[in-house]
Amino acid sequence: MRWGIVAGLLAGALWGVVFVVPRMTPALSSLDLASGRFLAYGAMSAAVLLLMPGRRRRPTLSQMAWALGLSVLGFTGYYWLLVLAIRDAGTEVPTLIIGTIPLWIMLLGRPAGLRWSALGPGLVLTAAGLALMMGESRGLVVTQASPHPDYLRGIGYAVAAMVSWTAFGLLNAAWLHRHPEVAATDWANWLGVATGGGALLLWAMLGTPLPQLAAHPDFAAAVLICLVTGLGSAWLATILWNIASQRLPASLCGQLIVSETLFALVYSFGWDGQWPTWTQVAACVLFTAGIVSSIRAHR
Repeated sequence: MRWGIVAGLLAGALWGVVFVVPRMTPALSSLDLASGRFLAYGAMSAAVLLLMPGRRRRPTLSQMAWALGLSVLGFTGYYWLLVLAIRDAGTEVPTLIIGTIPLWIMLLGRPAGLRWSALGPGLVLTAAGLALMMGESRGLVVTQASPHPDYLRGIGYAVAAMVSWTAFGLLNAAWLHRHPEVAATDWANWLGVATGGGALLLWAMLGTPLPQLAAHPDFAAAVLICLVTGLGSAWLATILWNIASQRLPASLCGQLIVSETLFALVYSFGWDGQWPTWTQVAACVLFTAGIVSSIRAHR
C-alpha cells in the first residue's frame, strides 16, 4: 500500500506538468500539444516493445481490445470530448465539471468493506477544497448559464468527458486487479500503442496541418514539450498510475488524483513567480488533509 501511494503521488506530480507547459508556447493549440504528447507516448511504448521483445509480454486479442477501449476512455476520446466542450461552452463550466472526477471515483470505487463514515471526512475535505479552488480561479461562473444550443451541447460534451475518464479510472483499476500477472509497465506500453494510434487520428481530424505547424516559430519548442510530456507525463505517469491501481482500492486512487491539482498549482506559482492567494492556500490545505484522511480510512 505504501508504494502504491508513492506511485500515485508521483503520477500526480507528472500529470501536473501538463497544465503548465502549454503556457510556454501559448500560440499553439492545446489539441496539437496533446496529440503530440500522445504520439510521443505511443512511439516510446512501441520502441520498448520492439527493442525488448524477450522481456515483454505480447497481448492477447482480448487484452488488445481492452487496451484500445481504455485508451479511448482515458486519453484520446476523453480529450476530444473536452476540446468539443470548451469549443461550445467556453472553459469555465467544463473545467468545473471535469474537476469533480476525483469525487466520482472515490464514491463509485469504494471497497465493499469500507464504511461511508470512514470515507466521508476525506470526501468532504476534497469537495470543500475543490469548491474553494473553482471559486477562486473561475470567479464562481457556475451561474453563467446560456440558452444557446451550442452551450447546452458543450455541457453535454463536458459531462461525457467526465464520465469517460471516471470510467477509465474505475475500469483500468478493475482490469489490473483481475490480471495481476500483467506487469504495470507492459500494460502502460499496450495502452501507449493504442493511444498513439488514436492520437494520430485525432490530430488528422482536428489538428493543425504539419506544414503550418513546422513553419511556426515555436515549433521546435513544441516538439521538445511533446517529447518531455509524452515520456514523463504520459508513459512514465501511466506506469506509476498502473502500479497505484494494482496496489490500492479505486476510491483511494481517486483521492490521489487530487495531487495532480496540487502539483499543477505549485508549478504554476513557480512559473508565474508569485505567491498563492489565501484562498488557494486554504484549498491546498484541504486537499492535503483529504488525502491524509482517505489514506487513514483505507488502512
